[in-house]
Amino acid sequence: MRTDRDRDYKDLQQIIKNAGLLERQPLYYWVKIISTLGLLVGAIIAVPGLGDNFWFLMASAVYLAFAFGQIGYVGHDAGHRAIFRSAKGNEIAGLVVGFLLGMSPSWWITVHNQHHSSPNDLDDDPHATLPFMAFSPEKARQTRGFLRWLIRYQHIYYWGILPLESIGLRLASVKFFLKPSGKVRHRVLEPVLLASHFVVYVWLLWWCGLPLTYTIAFVAVHHGLFGLYYGTVFAPNHKGMLILDKENPLDFLRTQVLTTRNVKPNPFNDLWFGGLNYQIEHHLFPGMPRCNFSKARKLIKKFCANRGVPYHETGLRASFGEIVASMREAGNAARHPPAVVRIAQGDEV
Repeated sequence: MRTDRDRDYKDLQQIIKNAGLLERQPLYYWVKIISTLGLLVGAIIAVPGLGDNFWFLMASAVYLAFAFGQIGYVGHDAGHRAIFRSAKGNEIAGLVVGFLLGMSPSWWITVHNQHHSSPNDLDDDPHATLPFMAFSPEKARQTRGFLRWLIRYQHIYYWGILPLESIGLRLASVKFFLKPSGKVRHRVLEPVLLASHFVVYVWLLWWCGLPLTYTIAFVAVHHGLFGLYYGTVFAPNHKGMLILDKENPLDFLRTQVLTTRNVKPNPFNDLWFGGLNYQIEHHLFPGMPRCNFSKARKLIKKFCANRGVPYHETGLRASFGEIVASMREAGNAARHPPAVVRIAQGDEV
């Protein structure tokens, strides 16, 4: 039986459609693709001339980490079929990005779609199940042994493990290829592209003629900052927001809005987040081109206010504060084991 709440999303969807905000924007994305590839080419060209200057070389590694992040946003939008009108065009864009970053687009689409269908569900959201982390007091209390002790300090070490995310993306891709149940769309092509990425990456480093110590430092800074970059982008989206479980009674609109945080738009945030600071808009309409998020935000905020749905938006620094406070609260639960109630003989329960 449908309820008024079930109809809320249909009403909002009609408002967004009438505003033309779900229409594809190929010209915007062609400009975005070309400019993003320009970032990558610029970094590749710059490195050979910096081999004898360590600090300029490290600056180039920082720049390349940023370029990788921007390329990833193109792959993200292609995975949601938000770039081209044809599914084939989006698929090709995803494969190219998979090669450039060294990861599987099939793996990313699979886990990311599951995240969208179950945001902040600690049982079903793969983005909410990280090793050595507990994002709710209940999960923290379920841990045992060394992990229980470790989670007490998760609000501190969380930021220290984010640089490992770059390695995690690649390992998860390989694991996905090896799983019999892994729905790899191009079971031969994707592993070949992944392997080719690393062959080309190593060859380019050799071609640059860098000293071994410089090469190791360059790779560590590049990939460490790439992982940290994406960690600072994805953490504010949901961490510290409403936690759900399989008994979630919320309708689609409230599930997406109440589990999600926006980071206030400004030129820096819009560029840094690749549009994902408009996370509420993205979760409600995953296929919307990112250049339309700003217009959609105004309509969605007004709609949520009229329907009494809390719409949470904060600044970047404040969002980090909320994340740390949430992880500290969950970690504190691991300091205090569940109370053991002893019932004396004859006491009533």
